[in-house]
Amino acid sequence: MKSRDALIRLKRFDVEEKRRTVEDIEAMIADFQQMAADLDRQIAIEQERAGVTDVNHYAYPTFAKAAVERRDNLKESSRDLEEKLQAAKEQLAEAEEELARAGLLEERETGRGRDKGAKSTLSALDAHGHHRAAS
Repeated sequence: MKSRDALIRLKRFDVEEKRRTVEDIEAMIADFQQMAADLDRQIAIEQERAGVTDVNHYAYPTFAKAAVERRDNLKESSRDLEEKLQAAKEQLAEAEEELARAGLLEERETGRGRDKGAKSTLSALDAHGHHRAAS
């Protein structure tokens, strides 16, 4: 019984850790997008001040060139983080399924979940897990 409780606590911790990871990645993406938007505004102001919008023009402002490069790097980093976010969300969903499955097993063992509803829910979770593994 204690080992089952420890397992459930471990699963809860794992879910919370993965949820924090998802939230952290989402915050980083939002920060990068905000910084890129700020750089866009700074680039536009600098181009207007210099009167040159062609990046290849000899009089194009050096600050604007550097800002364009930083903005492009931020956008690339944001795209990379989007991929990591998708993977983190999938890991979170899997951890939540494992936690739900462990909770249902706990209920089944203690006798509270011996009704058909708990069994059908556990079967549905197992089927969903097998479907996720196949795709």
